[in-house]
Amino acid sequence: MQITKQQNIIISNPETRDFLADAYYPETNEKLPLVIFVHGYKGYKDWGAWNLMAEKFAEAGFFFVKFNFSHNGTTVEDPHNFADLEAFGNNNYSKELSDLSTVIDYFVTDEKVDDQKIILMGHSRGGGISIIKTYEDERINGLITLASVDTLERFPKNDAFEKWKEAGVYYVVNGRTKQEMPHYYQFYEDFEKDPHRFDVERSMEMAKAHVLIIHGTNDESVSLKNAEHLHILNPNSELFLIENANHTFGSKEPWESNELPKDLNEVVEKSIEFIKEKM
Repeated sequence: MQITKQQNIIISNPETRDFLADAYYPETNEKLPLVIFVHGYKGYKDWGAWNLMAEKFAEAGFFFVKFNFSHNGTTVEDPHNFADLEAFGNNNYSKELSDLSTVIDYFVTDEKVDDQKIILMGHSRGGGISIIKTYEDERINGLITLASVDTLERFPKNDAFEKWKEAGVYYVVNGRTKQEMPHYYQFYEDFEKDPHRFDVERSMEMAKAHVLIIHGTNDESVSLKNAEHLHILNPNSELFLIENANHTFGSKEPWESNELPKDLNEVVEKSIEFIKEKM
């Protein structure tokens, strides 16, 4: 089967700024379900084995899209590095939800896409964003969370919070690149303006889509309790645990193999089976 890869498509969002997306799909005359992958904190569309994941979804008969949030620290010119830390520091949940809306609107009108089958697939913080968007946008009829958070209220606590408010910025060192990544206080102010909208628990309870929750039992970044909590909030959801899998399901940056890591391959196979069964 011939797979088409359209990489680094420029998407314009007047509310934020230009960013890049990729589309992978098989050459066919049939309309294809649209799967949109939403990366997490300190993530980007080309991280680790995400390209191999995209190929596998396309081979299974899906129109698979992955994209960079406009303020994730990458740029249109340099999508593989955190080349714009100022943008990273100015990211917030409103911008991410706006970007995700823009991506859905851009691809849903593609002649190859079946607009009755739209699935969001969010990793880590991207899972929380995907849950909110699934509740907000009735066009979405499938939701898959990968190692997702169960709340977006993830800010410094107590003294650290007061210092953040006073200084206007705090820094997190990126373990891989060793960059000091800024977080401006506007991030919290944006959340505070509309905490009801950013309530992941409420959105999960209210979501009308078919939901699959995937989590590794050895996740070092987001506790397994998050997945169990999301499943309780939406009892119609399916909870699928991968024994001993870590937060990125065995993937890392750079990923130099031509094969998916075993755990991520299991994620993809389970997701494909779920979509084909439910949609």
